[in-house]
Amino acid sequence: FKVVKDSMTEGHNIYVRGFGSFVNKKRARKVARNISKNTSLIIDEHYIPSFKPSKTFVAKIKGSKKVVGEVAPKAKAPKAKKAKS
Repeated sequence: FKVVKDSMTEGHNIYVRGFGSFVNKKRARKVARNISKNTSLIIDEHYIPSFKPSKTFVAKIKGSKKVVGEVAPKAKAPKAKKAKS
């Protein structure tokens, strides 16, 4: 994932055969409104990361069986250490 992140930061798009494409999408400059303060603010044009799955990946997912009732196990959060007084 580090390679994908570093490449996209540099403005490159990534294609993984059989999986999909990671692309930088350009968002245009726009005016947004803060309705609580009744003010306008300008959001400059910027890029956001986006993922587009390949046709083979989508076909495999659509053709797979859905497992009902099973949930992936949750990762356990590390326990916080108590401060010594």
